[in-house]
Amino acid sequence: MFYQNRFGHFNFSKALLLGSVCTAILTGCNQTAQDTNSADGATDSTATQMKTVAITAIVEHPALDDVRKGVIDELDEAGFKDGENLTVNFQSAQGNTATAGQIAKQFVADEPDAIVAIATPSAQSVAAATSTIPMVFSAVTDPVAAKLVPKLDGSGTNVTGASDALPYEPQIELMRQIIPDLKNVGYVYSPGEVNSTIILKNLKEKLTPLGINVHEAPAQRSNDIAMAARSLEGKVDMIYTSTDNNVVSAYESLYQIAKESKIPLIASDTSSVERGAVAALGVNYYDLGRETGKIVVRILNGEKAGAIPVYTPQALDLYVSPKHATEEGITLSQAVIDNAKEVIE
Repeated sequence: MFYQNRFGHFNFSKALLLGSVCTAILTGCNQTAQDTNSADGATDSTATQMKTVAITAIVEHPALDDVRKGVIDELDEAGFKDGENLTVNFQSAQGNTATAGQIAKQFVADEPDAIVAIATPSAQSVAAATSTIPMVFSAVTDPVAAKLVPKLDGSGTNVTGASDALPYEPQIELMRQIIPDLKNVGYVYSPGEVNSTIILKNLKEKLTPLGINVHEAPAQRSNDIAMAARSLEGKVDMIYTSTDNNVVSAYESLYQIAKESKIPLIASDTSSVERGAVAALGVNYYDLGRETGKIVVRILNGEKAGAIPVYTPQALDLYVSPKHATEEGITLSQAVIDNAKEVIE
């Protein structure tokens, strides 16, 4: 502020001195703020910059919803908070692969910092749409067979992610614990979903030498799931369900057939136990989402997607439901119940 002397003129020398003092104070304050930010890892990191993460899923169902929640929670914990320094754009393809392709193209046009693609069909759509924007897939059983990455220990491309691949031996052991004289396994699946066809092939390779037959029941759409399950009546001792997205989306209809036909449902998706399965030994999809989120954080902090190995879970959780077992014509042994992480009543 300028002020006047007794002759009515501005005293410029005093004003200049005052201005210099103010500048020094402001500079010091600014430096202090910068030093404070440097001492705080969250504010000094790239999390201080506005970032955009686009997330897409082929369909919405409990397992895939848990993945998405896990991703967002992990980002939040790492300092990337939606609505503050992060914008999250989520789009579901509602089970339609053509829609998945449209979403992928729109996301690429938006140029986000990273794209998270949940489930194989969405991941394949995004991978086909961009070779430059970092893409992180999740809940993909075999990313190599799905042609998302050439190898699991670092693709060298713009793609990495988290697989939900399961070892088959524990699954088969659970089947035989629940039905000791198991001879025929039904498998309802979507023939257009790569994950599901790979699991069918592997099930046959593992079960046939044990004298157990696999009866396949393909269903192109979620509306066909009940009819496919009905075709297995009188032919199988149980129905095994994977993380096939059409099947999981229509699990309640599958459950109704299982009750009517007295065919137990054994799943690899633990959220399916609440929806009608007798038992499930599988990945915790929320935890898988957290691991996926950790990869996204690394990318947002400057790492190259192609240098990050694909994550594959090691721990499996057993969920059981004695109530559903009774409804579907069997009784779970106490040993199986005792080994469960969660008992759903």
